[in-house]
Amino acid sequence: MATTTDIRVPDDLTEGTRAQVLRWFKAPGDTVRQDEPLLELETDKVTVEVAAPCDGTLVEILCAPQAQCPAGTVVGRLASSTSGEPVAMAAKAAAPSTHHTPRLGRRDPQTLLSPAVRGLIHEHHLDPALIVGSGRDGRLTAADVKTYLASRPAVPSPPPVAQQPIASQPVAPSMTTPSNGDGSQRVPHSAVRRRIAQRMVESLLHTAPHVTSVFEADLGAVLAHRARHRAALERRGIQLTLTAYFAKACVAAVQVVPETNARWHDDGLELFDHLELGIATALEDGSLVVPVLRRVEQYTVLAIAEQLTELTRRARAGELTRADVSPGTFTLSNYGVSGSLVATPVIINQPQSAILGIGKLEKRVVVLDHDGQDTIAIRPRCYVALTIDHRVMDGQHANRFLARFTEALQHPE
Repeated sequence: MATTTDIRVPDDLTEGTRAQVLRWFKAPGDTVRQDEPLLELETDKVTVEVAAPCDGTLVEILCAPQAQCPAGTVVGRLASSTSGEPVAMAAKAAAPSTHHTPRLGRRDPQTLLSPAVRGLIHEHHLDPALIVGSGRDGRLTAADVKTYLASRPAVPSPPPVAQQPIASQPVAPSMTTPSNGDGSQRVPHSAVRRRIAQRMVESLLHTAPHVTSVFEADLGAVLAHRARHRAALERRGIQLTLTAYFAKACVAAVQVVPETNARWHDDGLELFDHLELGIATALEDGSLVVPVLRRVEQYTVLAIAEQLTELTRRARAGELTRADVSPGTFTLSNYGVSGSLVATPVIINQPQSAILGIGKLEKRVVVLDHDGQDTIAIRPRCYVALTIDHRVMDGQHANRFLARFTEALQHPE
């Protein structure tokens, strides 16, 4: 006698999140053990594995790769025999189905690849089993793949071939869909990119009127403080980035303008007691995640740096959990690391009320007042832009926030 068990998308996905099936690790007819990974799901925030809830045989796959599946969706079924007899490959089971929410599983760390690592492996036609992983439990990181590539002996270049038009070059069918002969290909959207697009349109066009204020910040004091502490932290494996200073300065600014750390409701404004700071983080595969630093007001700059180092490492290794990316109360986007001087508007991460953007740090010639006399100096400066929900605040709120934020950067101690 066989009993079937439903395989479901975990119910504890972040609110409003839809999942997309990336791939199945098993095929119908395969036997599995409890907690063995069955499939991989991609949400708008993280990639997770769904493990087998019990021993049995995979008898049915209901959601193929690329299928969209909200939380609770039955994506497949397992059958287990109570008599030791082989399980028949039939869609119907003799006994009533039981419902079990699967747990996240673990598998060989060499094959537990983040999107960034998968892209590098595919691009360079590598065997991941040949690469030593430095991530948690031996997991491969993008840095591991790059180190391996750099250490490989040079391979002689193949003889030149006749140049052909770009449009005639073969395209992997798994990655693109041919167009109707117009010389282009269509690349399917990932679940992350589709969700980002949806949220950006909703935030800017359908939810909040955006207003942006821009100030200029002097980072001389920050750089001096960083120079004094950077080496000691690096010996402990901690990266003292400028983002840590920006995060700490956000605490001072939010205390002056608490409306920036709030959520709009039709019947009132919800002000949060703690600063749960989302850090927009670009990944090497081009996607974007926003892991959250919890209760930032409780920590020093150096403690924030330690947390940021670990959070960023896990983000870029594809190891974030749903708890890491659950909604924050305010977001910081340091787009200056990729060269942008200023971006406006930086679109608000709903349902938050504001988002802070940091531009590229560069040396600028400025006029300073020294004992009543104008002097010309070269100073390390950057633009900082605060975008607010105009339903919640006015321009004066944004200006007060930025005034306090830039002042706090003058006193990093």
